[in-house]
Amino acid sequence: MVVTEALTTRKGDKPKVRPPEQDDTVRAEREGTRSPVRWVLLSVLFVVMVVPVYLLVVNAFKSQQDILNNPFSIPLSALTFEHMSAAISSPQFNVIGGYGFTLFLVVIVDVLCIALAGPAAYAIARSLKKRTQLVLLYFLAGTFIPGAAVIIPVIYVLREIGLANTVTGLVAHDVASTLPVSIFLFVGFIRTIPVDIDHAATIDGAGRYRTFWTIIFPLMRPAVVTVLILNSIGIWNDFVSPQILLSPSSGHYTVTTAIYAGISQYSTDLTKVFPNLLLAVAPVVIFFIYMQRHIISGLTVGAVKG
Repeated sequence: MVVTEALTTRKGDKPKVRPPEQDDTVRAEREGTRSPVRWVLLSVLFVVMVVPVYLLVVNAFKSQQDILNNPFSIPLSALTFEHMSAAISSPQFNVIGGYGFTLFLVVIVDVLCIALAGPAAYAIARSLKKRTQLVLLYFLAGTFIPGAAVIIPVIYVLREIGLANTVTGLVAHDVASTLPVSIFLFVGFIRTIPVDIDHAATIDGAGRYRTFWTIIFPLMRPAVVTVLILNSIGIWNDFVSPQILLSPSSGHYTVTTAIYAGISQYSTDLTKVFPNLLLAVAPVVIFFIYMQRHIISGLTVGAVKG
């Protein structure tokens, strides 16, 4: 074997020696993957996340007595779709109407958010002035303020401008609440796009708006998809804003508020609680599972430059 290695080694070639730092890194990674603590923590996290979903899915197709006696069991012979069918067609819950109105909110808020956050992020990313960076910090400050903490001031503002208890006021609030994170992600991504592209577009006679929408915006597809997914999930799951900004007299219910309005009357009837909760959660869970790779790629695409 020594002879073979000597014959295959050309004259003047030096054996490749792995740096000691690299050996330490590889050894640490191998030890980390074999660490029992890591697997224990992952197992606990898996159980904490899966058990509630399991209970929700299983009990949505069981009778009241089966849910109370053994909520973890799966009686295959006793499972029924009767309660799920009743939840879909029940006028007290209006799940289908809630789906339509929530989907309308998702679409209109996403379109307005992209239309406002895109140009704003482009102006911030391409400017080197300190005051522009202060504007970015101002938007970032909005990510640290809980939405429930400002809901009361929002009510007073909407009342002063005549948009209280209206769909327009709810849309304006949702757009404003989604702008900080959207601008932050867009700025980080645009800064990875070479400025030479802007200069080339300027030489060809394109203005700043045309440069952004026809050249820069198509390159932002990963970040745009990530923003759309995060905003859509947030709007779909939002309960506080539509519940407070839209009173029952408005006649508009999102998925969460429609489920709440119905379940509040039948809180002890678990055959109504679990099916309706599953109907509210299922679309967003399926959507997240299908689009999770886009979320991860969009969040990391602007993290490393070069």
